[in-house]
Amino acid sequence: MNAQTYNSTAAASSERSQVIIAATIALVFGLGLVFTTGFAHSSSIHNAAHDTRHALSFPCH
Repeated sequence: MNAQTYNSTAAASSERSQVIIAATIALVFGLGLVFTTGFAHSSSIHNAAHDTRHALSFPCH
C-alpha cells in the first residue's frame, strides 16, 4: 500500500466518523426536543408539538 492510498483511506474513515457523530448528535437533540415538549406543562408548547408527537406515537393525552 502506497502513501497516497493510505492517506485516501484515512481521510474517508475520518469523514465517515464525522458524519456518524453529526447524525448521532442530531438524533439525540431531536429526540430531546420531542420528549421535552411532551412533558411540558405549558399548553402553547404542548399544542405546538402535538402533531409531531402523535406522528411519532408519543402519547400526550
